[in-house]
Amino acid sequence: MVPVRALLLSTYELGRQPFGLASPAAWLRRAGVEVRVCDLARQQLDEPAVREADVIAFHLPMHTATRLALPVLDRVRAANPSARLAAYGLYAPVNGTLLRARGVEGVFGAEFEGDLVRFVTGAADATRHESPGPVRSSPATSGRPPQPRADAIPRLAFIVPDRDGLPSLDRYAALQEGSTRRVAGYTEASRGCKHLCRHCPVVPVYRGQFRIVPPDVVLADIRAQVERGATHVTFGDPDFLNGPAHALRVADAVHREFPALTYDVTIKVEHLVRHSAMLPRLRETGCLFVTSAVEDVNDRILALLEKRHTRADLERAVEACRSAGLALTPTLVPFTPWTTFNGYCGLLQTMAGLDLVESIAPVQWSIRLLIPEGSRLLEVPEVRARVRPFDPTALAYPWTHADPRIDQFQREITALVGRSLIAPPSEVFAQVSALAHERAGLATRPRIPDRGRGARGASVPYLNEPWYC
Repeated sequence: MVPVRALLLSTYELGRQPFGLASPAAWLRRAGVEVRVCDLARQQLDEPAVREADVIAFHLPMHTATRLALPVLDRVRAANPSARLAAYGLYAPVNGTLLRARGVEGVFGAEFEGDLVRFVTGAADATRHESPGPVRSSPATSGRPPQPRADAIPRLAFIVPDRDGLPSLDRYAALQEGSTRRVAGYTEASRGCKHLCRHCPVVPVYRGQFRIVPPDVVLADIRAQVERGATHVTFGDPDFLNGPAHALRVADAVHREFPALTYDVTIKVEHLVRHSAMLPRLRETGCLFVTSAVEDVNDRILALLEKRHTRADLERAVEACRSAGLALTPTLVPFTPWTTFNGYCGLLQTMAGLDLVESIAPVQWSIRLLIPEGSRLLEVPEVRARVRPFDPTALAYPWTHADPRIDQFQREITALVGRSLIAPPSEVFAQVSALAHERAGLATRPRIPDRGRGARGASVPYLNEPWYC
């Protein structure tokens, strides 16, 4: 009997070797499927594999990946009209209507592996988790595709990802420590998130739930990457401390087997404060830095986003990380419907005052609030008043600021940052600050504390991939 042939495609995963190909590849190969994988961020589209495939599936973990996938979807559909098409990942179910209109049959979101196997192998219940929830209508959301219910998320018996067929790790984003470049891997110790931040793409799919991956599975995946040259690993969990005890078990197990291996994690400001006593243990087990979605320092904006932290909490988190010997790497959303010139300058002043400038990737100063399908931001009256109808090209609800000067300022910052992606953060910060204070009509600009650090990386480790969404 000829096995089913599947082609798994990834367009973008933040410069990492795609976990979103390695994990389903393992599941499908275990089911007897002949699997090919192709990372279009590092490889040309495998045309023979497209023509020979019975099923072609796209991993859509984020907005950029989904936009890049749409023209490829049309291309493979034209090259192989008989192939069944599928899409999986966070951005698949929220864009389900658009994807199905372009010929996609199977759309899978949270914990997709089992459903994808059923779809590829032709099992009768292949669509069980595609759209289990009822349509939720409101003035802002009428006409949206059905959204998954939280109780519809399956519980999987996780297996070790299979990275065979993917480009080598040294072709992906690396850890940069000063002038030293180290091969970096990627894994996940948990999925989903128990929090409901309004702007987060995890929320419409997981609805406040998360799943832990057994430590032995995580360790086996890391072991395979260390054997391929990794000396650093990124844990891609939306929040590494969603399950604190589990996180520490994983960190301890990894450190016992690989005491020289370093890693980085993502943790909410709220959890950095609540679990500050755990941070020294993370550092002892090899953690170098923590990425945290700070977003803003204006308490009203943070409340509207339901971030569950305040500016004062950020100050506590910075101190907790520094006391533990961990670098804190903030991500930001400085442009929202509530942004003001004074507020933007206040953000700059706060980050300089906390000595975080060298830890912030320049692109962060230009990030504009994204409102995709399913976003909880559409619950906010002030947002509904600013959005226009969903744009299927941008895959988002466009919005404009009440002050057109803010929108123009955001475009100027985007252009400035785009010309300076590899410049030291302090240099970009100085340019951004000068422009911001000029537009705000303010003479005083924040001074960056002189720590003798020079270019980014002299004392702050980071992953050398400049884009984040």
